[in-house]
Amino acid sequence: MMRVTQNMEQAQFLTALNQLESSISTTQNGISTGLAFTTASQNPVGAGLVAGYNQVLAQSQQYTSNGQSATGSLNTEDSALTQLQNQLQSLRDLALEANNATESPSDLSAIATQVQQIQGSILSVANTQDGEGNYIFAGYSTQTQPFAETATGATYSGDQGQRQVQIGAGQTVVVGDNGDLVFNQVKNGNGTFNVTAAGTNAGTGLIGATAVTDPADYVAGTYSINFTAPDTYQVVNSGGTVVTSGTYTSGQAITFAGMQVTLSGAPAAGDSFAVAPSTDQSIFATVQNLANALQQTTSTAAGKAQLNNSITAAINGIDQALDNTQAVQSSVGGRLNTITTAQAVATTQQTQLQQSITNIQGLDYASAVTSLDSQNTTLSAAMEAYTQTEGLSLFKYLQG
Repeated sequence: MMRVTQNMEQAQFLTALNQLESSISTTQNGISTGLAFTTASQNPVGAGLVAGYNQVLAQSQQYTSNGQSATGSLNTEDSALTQLQNQLQSLRDLALEANNATESPSDLSAIATQVQQIQGSILSVANTQDGEGNYIFAGYSTQTQPFAETATGATYSGDQGQRQVQIGAGQTVVVGDNGDLVFNQVKNGNGTFNVTAAGTNAGTGLIGATAVTDPADYVAGTYSINFTAPDTYQVVNSGGTVVTSGTYTSGQAITFAGMQVTLSGAPAAGDSFAVAPSTDQSIFATVQNLANALQQTTSTAAGKAQLNNSITAAINGIDQALDNTQAVQSSVGGRLNTITTAQAVATTQQTQLQQSITNIQGLDYASAVTSLDSQNTTLSAAMEAYTQTEGLSLFKYLQG
């Protein structure tokens, strides 16, 4: 039979004491961190679940960060588009003022100066930068200034890209509209077709309202309204075929191919008005054309009619630019709403994930404190018992 020596008893006690102190340290650490375990070895199954939840949580938080960044970019664009609309409305007001027959050449020149100033303001809006110095209307080329002024308007140096960010699982949002889309892809005329007066017109025919009367009957193409006499016209298509003809009455619409064109004034024999499908015309070209027209001095009735038609064309172009800007801004608003919804979903998901992690790894403080008290009591009792035992053993040794 093996004899248990005093040294063996001491070793066993010290081992038990170390284990107890380690347990106390673990419990204290849990109370300090609020975690039931901090290593996979302490709870392999729980640690695996927590790792998975943390991975999903980190991805969701990245989506939230992306959404916040996208919101900032879209708010910057929204503000720029509001400024653009304000400038276009001011430009429209000036064009209407210039269209008044009482304006003198000096008045028109002064208005032209204001138009040029607005051109500069629009150019500044087109070159808007965000807080990080990125050009918001440059497409992917955010470090390239997108627009530069020219004699005919402005050139675009950006690209056709539309930057996107991911704001949710399988969900992206466009965070910027390129300048070509916003400033250059603006239809002239009424957006479907455009009417222009021949530069050689000798009469005072003025272009008025134009519209598609019946989309089903509309035949896109190039037409010419030719006046064979001051009170007689023919509409000829690109093949030279007469589409319709009639007696001209000032203010009365001329209808053909699903379209109607209203002319007023007194055209002269030989005058003509071209009708063609609308094409893209940049806002800058529209503004520059208006400024150029206002700076041309004329005293003839025909010259004044040409000026009036140029101003009318500018007003039509401005209206199309306003419509285009409003459509882009509406899209921006829709994207902001999408982000708001995605952020709300992400916030709910993150709360649920954090709660799941807490349920697995979170510490039961009341239980931990009770356990710590019990462990400390056990440690104190063990120390006291050992001291008494060792004291008794020493006494016997001295007596022996």
